[in-house]
Amino acid sequence: MKKVLITGGAGFIGSNYVRFHADKYDDELIVLDKLTYAGNLNNIKDLADDGRIRFIQGDIADQDFVNELFALEKFNTVINFAAETHVDRSIIDPHIFVQTNIIGTHNLLLAARENDVARYHQISTDEVYGDLGTGSKDYFTENTHIKPNCPYASSKAGADLMVESYFETYQMPVTISRCSNNYGPYQFPEKLIPFFFNLASQDKPLPVYGDGQNVRDWLYVLDHCSAIDLIVQSNKYGEVYNIGGHNEYTNLEITKKILNFLGKSEDLITYVEDRRAHDRRYAMDPSKIERELGWAPSVTFDEGIKKTFDWYMNHQDWVADIVDRLEIPNFKIASKTPLQTTR
Repeated sequence: MKKVLITGGAGFIGSNYVRFHADKYDDELIVLDKLTYAGNLNNIKDLADDGRIRFIQGDIADQDFVNELFALEKFNTVINFAAETHVDRSIIDPHIFVQTNIIGTHNLLLAARENDVARYHQISTDEVYGDLGTGSKDYFTENTHIKPNCPYASSKAGADLMVESYFETYQMPVTISRCSNNYGPYQFPEKLIPFFFNLASQDKPLPVYGDGQNVRDWLYVLDHCSAIDLIVQSNKYGEVYNIGGHNEYTNLEITKKILNFLGKSEDLITYVEDRRAHDRRYAMDPSKIERELGWAPSVTFDEGIKKTFDWYMNHQDWVADIVDRLEIPNFKIASKTPLQTTR
C-alpha cells in the first residue's frame, strides 16, 4: 500500500482521478484542496464519508503548510492537479495564477525532494504550446517548443519548466502530462460544455466568442485518468507525455451539439467580442504515450458527450449549487452572425 497525495482533488479532473484511483487501488489516499470557487467538496464527499480517502483543506502556495504536511505524512507519491485554470480569469487577475501554478508547484517539488517522495507527477495542459493557427494541419508533439500566449498558459509552462529542472538538477523521479480539453462529470460550469449546457437548459443566450471557429481537441475525463495512471505506474522518469483524443471540434460545433441534445433552437447562439489571446487551434499528437505505455482512449466523443449530458441532466442539484456561486462575465455582444477574424 502506498500513501498517495492528490492535490487539487476536489476539482473537475482531480476528483475524477481520485475516484478512478480509489476504485483501482487500495492505497492510502490523501486529497488536498484549497476549496476555491472551483473546488467542490461535494465531488468527493462520499469517498471521504466512507473512509476511502482523507481530505485536507490547504493551499499549495503556503510553503510552511506544505513543508509541515510532507514532513508529517511521508508520502510515497504526489500527483499535482492543483491549479488556477480559467483563461478569462487569468487575463483579469494573473497574480493568483503565478502564486498557485508556479510558486505552489515549486513548494511541492521542494517538499517532495526533502522528504524523499518516490514519485511526482505534474498535470499540465496543451495550452503551454501556444497556437497552431488557422488552417494548420500540424499537431503538438512533446518536442514542440513551449510558447504560451495567455497568463494561465504561461504559469503552467513555468511550472513545467520547474518540474523538468528538478529532474535534470536533482534526478527527481518526475513526469509531466499535457492534455487536451477534457469534458465529463463534475466539470465546473464556467467551462464551455457545462456553461453552455446550463444556459441552454434555461433558454438563455449562448455567448460564442468571435466567429466560433476556434478548434479544440476533446477527451473524456476518465480516459485522461487512465493515461495518468499508466504514467505514474511506469518507471519512465523525466518524461513528458501528450494526451489527446483526436476529437477536433470548433466551439460552434460543440455549441450546436448541446442545442441539438436539448432540442433548443440555434437562435440562442449569440456572438460576442473575442477574448484576448484566444488561440485558434490546439491539437495533440498522443503517439508517444500510445507507443511507450500502450494507452488509447476508450470512449468515443459521441459516447462521452452523451454520458456527460446525461450526467448533468441527472445531477441538477449539483449544478444548481455550483451555479449559485458562479459569476457570469459581462460579454460584449457583437452580432447574431459570425465575426470576421484575421487570427
